[in-house]
Amino acid sequence: MSTAPNDGPAPRAMRRCAALAMALLLAGCASVPPGTALTPGQQADPWEGWNRKVFAFNDAIDHAVLKPVAEGYRKVLPQFMRTGVDNFFGNIGDAWSSLNQFLQGKGQYGLEMGMRFLTNTVFGFGGLFDLASEVHLTKRYEDFGQTLGRWGVPPGPYLVLPVLGPSTVRDGAALGADLFVPAPARLFDDTAEKWQITGLQLVNARAGLLSTTQLLGEIALDRYSFVRDAYLQRRLEQVYDGAPPTENPDDQADAPAPDQ
Repeated sequence: MSTAPNDGPAPRAMRRCAALAMALLLAGCASVPPGTALTPGQQADPWEGWNRKVFAFNDAIDHAVLKPVAEGYRKVLPQFMRTGVDNFFGNIGDAWSSLNQFLQGKGQYGLEMGMRFLTNTVFGFGGLFDLASEVHLTKRYEDFGQTLGRWGVPPGPYLVLPVLGPSTVRDGAALGADLFVPAPARLFDDTAEKWQITGLQLVNARAGLLSTTQLLGEIALDRYSFVRDAYLQRRLEQVYDGAPPTENPDDQADAPAPDQ
């Protein structure tokens, strides 16, 4: 029986990861009995016990595999080549950001991101060079999790996903679209090439975080809490374009109108 070109081992592995994330979600739900009183600090992270276990699991994988490979990648590959790889993956992300801008009703930004993608694809050799920034087409990243938030879907509890890291229930539900639709591996038919591109994307992303994780280890007494709080604050800022609602419930009902 023949299969579609995109239905290779890589997509199947990602679907398994999504299924595992759902299993973790259900396990977390079971860990909080109905009617349990939560302090303000626990409200965003009622599954902290389970999340910390997944966080430790991810840390072990990172220290054993991802970080050493990323350090070797940065030593072997010159800066200009790493910049080209960053630009290539970022260019594909720009197309996805453009679609999400339109879905959020932000037509002007959607057009600008679409123009970024076309400019870098056509004149930047498939996105290896970021010529769009030279003509002041600003990158404005958006994903489907932000789109759901803009539509009024609440984030739900904080959730640490295996390998993929910090998330929320809303962002986890949106992860399928964010991973599969703009995946660079979808541009290739050969299974080996799909794995190679996916691996390069993962290693390149981890290499870009080496300085950040080193600083995190130096300044954070509790790395788990630091990452959680930073992630939740960042996502709030992203959903509301830097102007999140106030703590007043009456004010929260008035979500900001989409930018035109």
